[in-house]
Amino acid sequence: MSSQVETRRRYRKRRRAQQEAETSRRITEAAVKLHGTVGPAKTTVSAIAREAGVQRATVYRHFPDEEAIYQACTSHYNALHPPPDLERWADLANPEERLRVALREVYAFYAETQQMLESTGRDIDRVPAVRNAAAELAAYLEETRSVLLQGRRERGRAQARVSAAVGHALAFPTWRSLVREQGLGDEDAVELMISLVASAGARR
Repeated sequence: MSSQVETRRRYRKRRRAQQEAETSRRITEAAVKLHGTVGPAKTTVSAIAREAGVQRATVYRHFPDEEAIYQACTSHYNALHPPPDLERWADLANPEERLRVALREVYAFYAETQQMLESTGRDIDRVPAVRNAAAELAAYLEETRSVLLQGRRERGRAQARVSAAVGHALAFPTWRSLVREQGLGDEDAVELMISLVASAGARR
């Protein structure tokens, strides 16, 4: 009899843990949805609770403050939309081909995450957690630029121009301007930026 009781107890504990994990997931997904639409600054705990179908107290039980909510959202969103793996580009010896592959993948990433980047970007000066996430993306793009500059022959002023051109090509606002505002396809935008980098290196 005691064995049966223990089995039922373990089952209830496991079921409760599963329910808690499901509730946490729903809260996180609700916050991600709101961050990508109204933005983090306008995402209230009450709104998250309504979207997730739970009480405000339940949200606080899983996430004691907004920082914890945002960290969970960032982890969840990044797991679904990871930035390109720049290590693959480092193996390409030809700098132009490396740049082409990198821009194609970064621009595809921007196309996939545009709504979230724009929504959170509007709140970068209002929500500290957004600044932290933006700093992480900036660090990633800086590391990407370093990888893309490896093996190039430019020196001095030409090197500085190429570095600036590569940084400009990698920036989200550059992609948004060329593709969303000027109507270029991603491939045309990539080739235009490759031409810009080549021109920057060729000038004397």
